[in-house]
Amino acid sequence: MAVDYYKLLGIERNATPEAIKSAYRKLARKLHPDLNPNDATAKKKFQEINEANEVLSDPDSRKKYDTYGENWKHAEEYEKARQAQGASSGHFASGSRGGGSEEDYSDLFGSMFGGRGGRQPKFRGQDYHAELQLPLLEAYHTHKQTLTVNGKQIRITVPAGVEEGQSIKIPRHGGPGANGGPHGDLYITFHVGEHPRFKRVGRDLYTTAEIDLYTAVLGGELMLETLDGAVKLAVKPETQNGTKARLRGKGFPVYKQEGAFGDLIVTFHVKLPTGLTEDQQALFEKLRDTKT
Repeated sequence: MAVDYYKLLGIERNATPEAIKSAYRKLARKLHPDLNPNDATAKKKFQEINEANEVLSDPDSRKKYDTYGENWKHAEEYEKARQAQGASSGHFASGSRGGGSEEDYSDLFGSMFGGRGGRQPKFRGQDYHAELQLPLLEAYHTHKQTLTVNGKQIRITVPAGVEEGQSIKIPRHGGPGANGGPHGDLYITFHVGEHPRFKRVGRDLYTTAEIDLYTAVLGGELMLETLDGAVKLAVKPETQNGTKARLRGKGFPVYKQEGAFGDLIVTFHVKLPTGLTEDQQALFEKLRDTKT
């Protein structure tokens, strides 16, 4: 079913530009995603009223919409096709109808929109837009996803390394064309979620590792969990709190670059001991006193 921009904004078809602006602002304040963070319906409505406002607030776009309705984007194509048919039949020459009657005009115009007679021009179908939420761990691996667009299930392969806000095009999975024209395309925008232990910045990952005071002072090893399994990480002696270590190739995969990975940057947090015994406190005092 075609969307009626006027009904979306709750205004009459003869509404003034000021009335359009006022209606849009009122709805935008109510449906803004910041005020409805978990409401998918409100988000969709917000996108629809934005589209309606963009079309109706522009005089040229509004005129095309009022004339052609949901096909307003093809207005120029329709006009060219009509002029071509008019020229071949001897009507509409120099922008006028010549000797043609109103009935002639209706027949010709009807043939362009699927009516009787004449060659019907083909028009490409509408592009569809969809959004797909992915946890960070899923975006790390190439995998299959099934999503439903306009009631149809579409199975796609999501390449590893897809980024937040990135869009990919699935050709010919949009709306059907008119008069035998090709389907439109499907554009999928990805939203990659956050991870409790890893922060992604481009192709690199950032995380923290807690070490005790003794390992920080004397050095040692620890097992560190990554998105691709555990690795052994060496800790140098006298490691200071906040020191960073870079693990080459242990970051995020690079989109559509087989075998290419960013780095994993680890920040050490030194945990101070608590609940010391008297003997342990005495040892620390001895160390303090021997400090040069």
